[in-house]
This record gives sequence, structure tokens and C-alpha cells, in this order.
Amino acid sequence: MMHHEQNTVCFTGHRLQKLPFGFNEEDPRCIKMKRMLCRKIEDLIVNHGATHFISGMAIGVDMICGEIVLELKNEHPHITLECAIPCQSQPDRLSKGMKDRYYSILNQSDCNTVLQERYTSDCMRKRNEYMVEKSEIVIAVWDGSSSGTGYTVNVAKEKGKKIYVLNPEKL
Repeated sequence: MMHHEQNTVCFTGHRLQKLPFGFNEEDPRCIKMKRMLCRKIEDLIVNHGATHFISGMAIGVDMICGEIVLELKNEHPHITLECAIPCQSQPDRLSKGMKDRYYSILNQSDCNTVLQERYTSDCMRKRNEYMVEKSEIVIAVWDGSSSGTGYTVNVAKEKGKKIYVLNPEKL
């Protein structure tokens, strides 16, 4: 029997404004969340053969996970990061600081997949479906609410993907 490595992992999660600590990434809960995500990602690399990671690049969990993967590349140079960009204009309305961060991740990633040129009301959903489709494992920072993240978790469940949920309300 062939041993199938579960090698692609994608991230889904709330935007910063929907997380309990908001934009304050110095908050101990945010620091704890980042530490837990880092440990989980490293565990998937070391113990489960994960090599490819996909971030949807929204402010919040997406970008944080992208940064963690880039950080882990120092110790695990064989891993790759893909940015799944819902539409070309995604970073346009970001603040200067967030825009810099966005492009910093983008420029260090191994490949960027732009799913469509212009914004449409369903481009985020299409991006989420693309990520789930390509992945065996989904890491979700999700409070259980019905939201883009909740939708993505449900799609992953329907497709029989392995899902790890971290509830930000319980940090």
C-alpha cells in the first residue's frame, strides 16, 4: 500500500478585527495563538511530512500563518509557501504598515496564485475553495461562528480533509 504523505496544508481564520485581541498583537492571547500555530505547523512538518503551505493573505490569521511558515523555513528550508490571492486589488485598502507586511510575505513566498483580476463578491469564497481543494490538511482559527472561516471549515469537512481547529475565544 502506498503511503500518502499529507503534504499540503492551508490556513483559514478570522481577520484581526474579529479576534478577541483585535489589532493588538502584543496581547498575551495573540502571542499564545502564534506560539500554538507555530508548534502545530512545525509538528506537521516534522512528523507528518507537510511541505507546502497555502495562505489566503487576509489581514489576521492568514498573514500571521504566512509569517510563521517563512520563519520556520530557516530551520526547514525544504518547505514552500504559496499565497492564494483572491483578486489583484486585495491589498489596496490596507494601511501602510499592513501593506508593507503583505508585500513582505508575498515577496518571500515561493509562488503566488492570483485567482482573478478584479474583485467580485464571491472571490474570497473561490479563494477558500481553491485552498481546500489543493490541501490535505486545514488549520482553522475559528470561534464556531458562521463566517467565511466557518464556510471554509464546512467545505473542508465535506471533502473529508483533516481539520485542526484552534478556538481564539479560548486562548
